[in-house]
Amino acid sequence: MKIVVQRVKHAQVNIDNNTVGKINKGLLLFIGIGINDNESIADKLVKKVCNLRIFEDENQKMNKSIKDIDGELLVVSQFTLYADCKNGNRPSFTNACEPKKANKIYDYFKSKCMEEVKIVESGVFGADMKIELLNDGPVTIILEEEQN
Repeated sequence: MKIVVQRVKHAQVNIDNNTVGKINKGLLLFIGIGINDNESIADKLVKKVCNLRIFEDENQKMNKSIKDIDGELLVVSQFTLYADCKNGNRPSFTNACEPKKANKIYDYFKSKCMEEVKIVESGVFGADMKIELLNDGPVTIILEEEQN
């Protein structure tokens, strides 16, 4: 599983000019699910995301987590994180999980986030989404966890 974590002042997901998910201060998560991913990997990454100390404390040091600041999460599926561009110029997505299984893991990931953070919004799996955000910092971190 691959997650691009962006610290944001606000973010929203639009589909056909309708807002389907919107947050204020918090984290925008782009989630790619690989062919070998499972709930155990999702559990590890939920804990990592929710405890990642990337918000500033009173001394302007990144020392607080999303939970510490009572922040919000916006979770967006993005299979293109598994793009392989090593051969040629057209990306291959053979390492991305098939949609039915990926959607199940995506829903599981969101449900586990809801156990950790009060406000969790999301996009729509497989939809053509338009994302608007105001990156804070900017702070962008890539997390990756694979089955051993």
